[in-house]
Amino acid sequence: MSGRGEEGAPAPRPKRSNLQLRIISAIVLGFAVLLITYLGGLPFRLMSAAMAGAIFYEWCAMRPGPGVHTAIAGALLAGVMLVMILGQPATILFLVLAAALLVLALHGWMSGSGLGTAAGLAYAAAPALALVHLRADDQSGLFAILFLFAVVWTTDVMAYFTGRTLGGAKLAPSISPGKTWSGAVGGTVFAVLAGAAFAFHESAVHGVLLIALIALVLAVISQIGDLFESALKRRSGVKDSSNLIPGHGGVMDRVDGLMAAALALYLLAALFGGAESPAHALFNF
Repeated sequence: MSGRGEEGAPAPRPKRSNLQLRIISAIVLGFAVLLITYLGGLPFRLMSAAMAGAIFYEWCAMRPGPGVHTAIAGALLAGVMLVMILGQPATILFLVLAAALLVLALHGWMSGSGLGTAAGLAYAAAPALALVHLRADDQSGLFAILFLFAVVWTTDVMAYFTGRTLGGAKLAPSISPGKTWSGAVGGTVFAVLAGAAFAFHESAVHGVLLIALIALVLAVISQIGDLFESALKRRSGVKDSSNLIPGHGGVMDRVDGLMAAALALYLLAALFGGAESPAHALFNF
């Protein structure tokens, strides 16, 4: 869940009622996400599936395709999420997702619907699978997700405040005019510090330098994920991905950077800890 706004050039202040709504929504969502993360297991898998479903809904709303093709995609996503909720191993899950993407791509090619919906399915489902298998059902998984949250949320918040304080050159004016290089650098620096703090825990597998390097990679990727979603919205001519979250817009608006970073962290950790228990490559309880 992102605490991000558009940093850089001053923007009109939201009305007091809207600001209060944003604060209340952020508090409620943050508490719910942390509680479900702590619980892990089925509640966390259900939350991840709900996020994937909302993201795919918003993708299709911004990039509508033929009704039949979209319905097939929705059914395939539901099938992948069901397998995930049932707690199947990562290797099976990613094979099921690959098969679903192949079926959808073939249907898109044969029907002339293109590959946009298949891209949306991958965008929604792959990070959800990564989140679930990072969390797993042990303390290592809990700390891995908390590490991810700390890095991404710090990136979002400090990019906003650093950008508004320092201003300066725009990061990607044609995509997101409010973002600045100062904000991007400031968010990354503070995220590295937040991530490195986890290296001092007795269960950390690696030292400060390597954990800080991982945090650096995640901070950069989370901002790339943010920019990708901004580009998607600009191309679709919308301000928010939806209005599912009161005062905050859509689910994709809140988790764009998180989902990109989650997939990156899963892939990095899986290289050393294996596909089924990647978190053990970071924290070992």
